[in-house]
Amino acid sequence: MKKLKIKTGDTVIVTSGDHKGQKGTVQKVFLDKNKAIVEGINVVSKHEKPSASNPQGGISKKEAPIHISNLSLVDKNGEPTRVGYRMEDGKKVRYSKKTNEVI
Repeated sequence: MKKLKIKTGDTVIVTSGDHKGQKGTVQKVFLDKNKAIVEGINVVSKHEKPSASNPQGGISKKEAPIHISNLSLVDKNGEPTRVGYRMEDGKKVRYSKKTNEVI
């Protein structure tokens, strides 16, 4: 099974691309595609046809997935950091490699 170091609810910063430097919270992670949806980042316009549930139709804005390699976890100081794993009290925990604190 594939394991990613970014999880739902984490605060991340975009490290490359059009949205570089922006911070947001991860809403959903797609393990099979190595992508994540981040709140307020990579917002795209989606044209919708009129339907029974939306009789007006129109243009709606929603977040599109962004690749995990373009994201970096933010530590308590607001700085981007890499993530490592270690055992503490018999449990596997994530920690910040920059500050050595448990996330």
